[in-house]
Amino acid sequence: MKKILIVDDQKGIQLLLQEVFKKEGYKTLLASTGVEAIRLLEADRVGCVLLDMKIPGMNGIEILKRMKDMNIHLPIFMMTAFGDEELMNQAYELGVSKFFTKPFNIFDVRDEVKAAMAE
Repeated sequence: MKKILIVDDQKGIQLLLQEVFKKEGYKTLLASTGVEAIRLLEADRVGCVLLDMKIPGMNGIEILKRMKDMNIHLPIFMMTAFGDEELMNQAYELGVSKFFTKPFNIFDVRDEVKAAMAE
């Protein structure tokens, strides 16, 4: 079963994404902090990451840098409520596949992740 790591400090978003991807046949791992996300990435093999830009302890850019240091290459979709172009460019350089601006269309997220996981 393909696994998706969902990294967001908002439980409502975690549960929404978990429910959508569970219905599509994916197993989801949930992290509320950057430390939890890195721990899960070290312990388990995932096929995709949905990553919030602003989370406690370690922001999305810092998590992306750690993933790069860990030599992890997989589809990463960043979720953000902020349209900071400089941060977005930095995230793209670190391997982000696509940005979703909150509030996002859950069906767009689902379709993009399914397409990336099918490759």
